[in-house]
This record gives sequence, C-alpha cells and structure tokens, in this order.
Amino acid sequence: MRMEGEVMDALLVVDLQADFMPGGALGVPDGDRVIGPLNRCLDSFARRGLPVFASRDWHPAGHCSFRERGGPWPAHCVAGTPGAAFVPGLRLPPGTPVVSKAADPEREAYSAFDGTGLEALLRRARVGRLFLGGLATEYCVLYTGRDALRLGFQPAVLEGAVAAISAPDGERALAELAAQGAVLLDSEEVAGWKEALRS
Repeated sequence: MRMEGEVMDALLVVDLQADFMPGGALGVPDGDRVIGPLNRCLDSFARRGLPVFASRDWHPAGHCSFRERGGPWPAHCVAGTPGAAFVPGLRLPPGTPVVSKAADPEREAYSAFDGTGLEALLRRARVGRLFLGGLATEYCVLYTGRDALRLGFQPAVLEGAVAAISAPDGERALAELAAQGAVLLDSEEVAGWKEALRS
C-alpha cells in the first residue's frame, strides 16, 4: 500500500518507437531485444501500482535534425506517422502518461525532460528513483539520465533494457552516468522485484 507522502519509484520507457527498431528509418542495432526485458519490468511495476511514464520523439516534418535540413539523422519519428508509433507488443499500462520531445522544428531535444513537462509529472507523483530503459543508450537515455541527476532524481539504468547505436559509445554513456551517480541495474532483477529494487 502507498503511504501518504511516500517517495515513489517510477519507470520511464524512452523512445521505444518503430523507427528505432532494426530496419526502421533510424534503426538501433538489436533495439528490438529490449522489448522483452522492458515488458517484464512494466508488468512488475503495474502489479505493484507504481507509476510508469513513456517518452517519444515527435518530430514535425522537416525537423532541424534531419539530413534534408543539414542535421545528422535521416527523417524519423515524424509525428502521427507509423514510424513514430510505439512498437507493437510494448505493454504500456492503459493511461500511461506520454511526453513528446523535439516537437519544435528548430530545436533538437534528446532528453525526455527537455520541454516536455516530465519533471512536473514526476514531482506530482512524488517520484524519487527513476528507472530508465529504452533507446538509444548514448543519446536519449544518456541525456535523460543527465537531466534526472541535475534535477535531483536518482536514475537507475536497466542495463538489459537499453541498446546503443554504437556499442562503444553506449558503454561510455553508461560509464558516464555511473560516474555521475546513476545506478546500473540488471533489468531481470528489477522485473523479479528482487533486493536491487528495494535497497
């Protein structure tokens, strides 16, 4: 049972969208392998009535990050298109709050906190520790973790539930977050609700 004033754990699913799957417009190698671990964590959080949130890229057509505008990325996750949809089979609980980022055509935004209102949602839910899983480790997961630390949340990255565009860059991102105070956890321990989650 949730006690009045209790600081909560929450899970944030970062950008698990079709265009980031292998074969998508900006596919993350092995990005699809995170779906199973994240679903098991989602089920565990839902069983215990703990809050779950999700972020998504929600670009307008012609976003400044697209190559057609001189940016580094192919067009991807254009708002309202199939590529911007969450991946089929992702078991987000009904009513999961979803924050949309990089919706300004002239601004890139990797962090799920960047202009989305996520901080206010987490404060209202009295979230202290924020479990992170999703894509891609060295971009949106890293920037979200950095902002979580800066804002006073305790990020816990689910190592089996993140994937990187570049494996070495992903490893560096995790090392950076750990050095700054984030916790790296085994996603299967969290899914099983073992001591890693309650400590």
